[in-house]
Amino acid sequence: MEEPKKGLFGKIRDRLTRSRENVAQRVDELTRSYKSIGPEFYEDLSDVLVMADAGLPASESVVKQLKERVKAERADSAERAREILKDILKAELRSPRPPLKWPMVMLVVGVNGVGKTTTIGKLAARFKAAQHSVILCAADTFRAAAADQLSIWADRAGVPIVRHSEGADPAAVVFDGIASAKSHNTDLMIVDTAGRLHNKKQLMEELSKIHRILAREYPQADLRTLLVMDATTGQNGLQQAKAFLETAKVNGIVLTKLDGTAKGGIVIAIQRELGLPVWYVGVGEALDDLEPFDADAFVEAIF
Repeated sequence: MEEPKKGLFGKIRDRLTRSRENVAQRVDELTRSYKSIGPEFYEDLSDVLVMADAGLPASESVVKQLKERVKAERADSAERAREILKDILKAELRSPRPPLKWPMVMLVVGVNGVGKTTTIGKLAARFKAAQHSVILCAADTFRAAAADQLSIWADRAGVPIVRHSEGADPAAVVFDGIASAKSHNTDLMIVDTAGRLHNKKQLMEELSKIHRILAREYPQADLRTLLVMDATTGQNGLQQAKAFLETAKVNGIVLTKLDGTAKGGIVIAIQRELGLPVWYVGVGEALDDLEPFDADAFVEAIF
């Protein structure tokens, strides 16, 4: 059974008001100001995209594609250019998630403060609602009260949790989590990991050890590593993400707090600069405010 669909367009449109005001209104101003398309139109459009945190490389690429499409279609109105822009952004952001395979392990990584623990709770609730059995594994034994916070989310989602005392070996927690998941034929184990970056060597060693344990003890499980990023940190978040890519074999991104930023263009920058798809977006504080990312719904909501 797949995850439940919850009307992403309606929910995300309601929650992306700030990004819509920042991006769509400025693009609309351009289309009203420029009846025809010329160099100044493209320069101003590039500025709008950069200001929305799409980043310079992605903004230049999108504008270049727009120029080529406008020329090929012999389009002459700014209004038509706006529609072509939406098509380009949808194509740029489309990156479907691979099909779900069971059993599965989700290894969740990211710096402290990005909403990692909250995301794990929301993922657990989401898959449980889809009739899948879920267990949480508190392998962040470095941060004080990390396991306590995760236990609160486990209670909210109504799923079991495996935890050890603070300072325990994270790989030992994962080992016990695997044993519990296997004995109960659990579909999904979600693993919280330490979020520190000041000691990348130690973090890399931890993650490598966890990977070895999973490969040896749970080879039948489909492993996915999700990097949680805070949309409100913009380009700074990209630098943090790049540091994590050096230590973890990341498959996809979870972008949190998308409802709290006016710079929704960060989604474009992430996929362009990190080469990774955004799989989920957080659009609120409630337990069900985590949605699979849909490029078409996102672009339509922004515009």
